Amino acid sequence: MIILLIWVVVLIAVVVLYLKQVYSTFSRHGIKHFKPVPILGNMGKVVFRQHHYACDFINLYNSFPEERFVGRFEFLTESVMIRDIELVKKITVKDFEHFLDHRTFGENTFFARTLFFLKGQEWKDMRSTLSPVFTSSKIRLMVPFMVEVGDQMILSLKKKIKDSEGGYVDIECKDLTTRYANDVIASCAFGLKVDSHTDEDNQFYAMGKTATTFNFRQMLMFFLLINAPQLVKFFKYDMISEPIKKFFRSLVLDTMKDRDLHNVIRPDMIHLLMEAKKGQLSHEDVKPNDEAAGFATVEESAVGQKDLNRVWKDDDLVAQAFLFFVAGFESISSTMTFLLYELAVNPEVQERLAKEVREYDNNNGGKFDFNSIQNMTYMDMVVSELLRRWPPAVAMDRMCNKDYNMGKPNEKAEKDFILRKGCGIQIPTFAFHHDPKFFPNPEKFDPERFSEENKHKINPLAYMPFGFGPRNCIGSRFALCELKVMTYQILRHMELSPCERTCIPAQLATDNLNLRLKGGHWLRFRLRM
Repeated sequence: MIILLIWVVVLIAVVVLYLKQVYSTFSRHGIKHFKPVPILGNMGKVVFRQHHYACDFINLYNSFPEERFVGRFEFLTESVMIRDIELVKKITVKDFEHFLDHRTFGENTFFARTLFFLKGQEWKDMRSTLSPVFTSSKIRLMVPFMVEVGDQMILSLKKKIKDSEGGYVDIECKDLTTRYANDVIASCAFGLKVDSHTDEDNQFYAMGKTATTFNFRQMLMFFLLINAPQLVKFFKYDMISEPIKKFFRSLVLDTMKDRDLHNVIRPDMIHLLMEAKKGQLSHEDVKPNDEAAGFATVEESAVGQKDLNRVWKDDDLVAQAFLFFVAGFESISSTMTFLLYELAVNPEVQERLAKEVREYDNNNGGKFDFNSIQNMTYMDMVVSELLRRWPPAVAMDRMCNKDYNMGKPNEKAEKDFILRKGCGIQIPTFAFHHDPKFFPNPEKFDPERFSEENKHKINPLAYMPFGFGPRNCIGSRFALCELKVMTYQILRHMELSPCERTCIPAQLATDNLNLRLKGGHWLRFRLRM
């Protein structure tokens, strides 16, 4: 008994000393940070659902206003959160090669082969392969597919309103936008015609729902994958189940085979991936006045415009198709949901945008195409502000791949801080977008920030809905186009307003890593007169 007790005491002492060592880096170098809780680090409030992940970043960001960067612990993993926007630019653009990669997401997992998690030269080659897929000329050809899906959605909404007793229907908008985004990605990426508003349990939607549902358990597994890749490798864990991988692998490869056999050409992403595999996609010059570019659009760097003859394996292309699907299914649908919410709770904004939609609709004789949305000034102002208020990603991350001098953490510090190879950094997009220093009255939804008279006042370094530098979001043009198409079609036919279940003021749910409103995204839909 005494021997067992001694071993327990020794074990506890070893753990305590280990944790003390793990959590001492920032203190030794004078880097401000919150005191970590053993094992949990600074993740306790997120793990115990006291507040959302986004609020976690804002709290840390606001607590040390004099610091250029601060420390943060995700469980046992240390990272540095950047507060200085000039340092953000330096890291993501000028010294990009020091921070080329995202954090590891488990070696040999399905996600690890996607563009987002590929590393080094492999990432550069894949980025160069895929960048021609997302040019304006390619997206222009996909707009009719988006419009067709929107028409299906509007027909479904009209039927529900007609069948209702009060001339309106209360809709959970996350479900609505997810079904819309699902059908758009099915059509634009995979060449499938799906109507998820009518056939609610179709296989494509069911697979997407399973693959992107991010409940509390999956949230913890995500952090495990990010912060303990060795454990993931040992247990051979992958967040994407075998049935889902098999479904998408068969879908992509069978479609490619069938099109090759029958010489089918359809201007969607499967076709573009087939062209990329053959090395037949060419890079187009993106002009400064690119007609597809709104305020939020990011430019492709020289990394993505390099000609490449690399041959990719089938599974690599399947992984990219799956990434397109996840981004379209989850990220875009969530952003759409918040856009509908802001239009409903800001009726003056909704009416002004609806007026612009009517004017363009009348001028074009009811014809709707790519040019209809790209020339709408107020539409771009609204979408730009939406991406400021509710950015698709709460934060960006990078890995330091060689020791890097971060400079002094504050004006009073005596020594520079050297970030060691293998340490991660985080760029708190949500916090920058809600800093009154950059965006006065940040909780207010105000599209006028992005008007011709005002947008020059915005510090472009503080606005990063699609990231910065060569590793920015490759699909920004596609996402903006889809957002605008859906908004156009809904406001052309529907009037939005809050209902009894609408979350006012907006409060983020704490049981999900993605941005969600507490109690759901309920709004009332009426036919526009």
